[in-house]
Amino acid sequence: MGDLYALDFDGVLCDSCGESSLSAVKAAKVRWPSLFEAVDSSLEGWIVDQMYIVRPVVETGYENLLLVRLLVEMKIPSVAEGLTIEGILENWFQIKPVIMAEWDEKRDPLIDLFGKVRDEWIDNDLTGWIGANRFYPGVPDALKFASSKLYIVTTKQSRFADALLRELAGVTIPLERVYGLGTGPKVEVLKKLQNMPEHQGLALHFVEDRIAALKNVIKEPELKNWNLYLGDWGYNTQKEREEAQGIPRIHLLRLSDFNEKLK
Repeated sequence: MGDLYALDFDGVLCDSCGESSLSAVKAAKVRWPSLFEAVDSSLEGWIVDQMYIVRPVVETGYENLLLVRLLVEMKIPSVAEGLTIEGILENWFQIKPVIMAEWDEKRDPLIDLFGKVRDEWIDNDLTGWIGANRFYPGVPDALKFASSKLYIVTTKQSRFADALLRELAGVTIPLERVYGLGTGPKVEVLKKLQNMPEHQGLALHFVEDRIAALKNVIKEPELKNWNLYLGDWGYNTQKEREEAQGIPRIHLLRLSDFNEKLK
C-alpha cells in the first residue's frame, strides 16, 4: 500500500501570480495595442497588485489577459462603469462570457498568444521569467523527498510547469506524470490515474486551491475514493475556505501539513 498525490500546480506548489500577471500585460499590449499604449509603469504596478486579489477567479491562464484588460477599462470612465474588484471576485463566471462577446475574443487564440508571450520571455530572459515565480516555502524539499507517487494535474501548459520544477525547485517529475493544459478536464485525468493497473490499492489524494475543481470531483460518483484537499495558502478567498469547511469531503489543508503529508 502507498499514496498517490495528484497536485494542482499554480496556487498549490508555485505562486506564479507575479509572472502570469506580467505575461498577461505583455500579451495584452500585443492584443490591444491602442488601449494599452497609455499603460505606464505605475498603472502596470497597480494592475499586478489587483491581479493578486482577483487571481482566485482564474481557471485557465488566458483569463489573466481578460482580467488585465478589464482592470484597465475600470480606470477609463464609463467603459466598465460601476465594476469593482469585489464584483469581479463574486461574478467572474457571469462577466467572462459577456466581455469575451463584447471584445470579440475567442479562447484558443488567447491561449496561443499567452503561451507565445511566455515562450518569448523565456527565450530572451529565462532568469527574469523564472524569478517572477516562487515556490511556496518547504514545497521543493517536500517534492524532492516525497515517498508518495506524485502527479501534476494543472491547467498550466506542461512545458512551463516542467521548466519551473526543474529550474526553480530543482525537481524532476517525468513529463508523463505532468498533465497540463490540453490533456482533458481534471476529473477525466483523475479517472485515468485511478484506473491505471499500477495504482490499484493506493490511497488517492487530490490537492487543489480552487474549490470549484473539488466540487467537480464530488459530482462524479466514479471518483468517490479520492481524498480531497483545499490548500488554504493558494488562490482562494476567505469565503471559499469557509464554504469548504461545510463540505464533508473537502479537508482544509495548511501548507506545513501538506509538506509533511508528501514526505
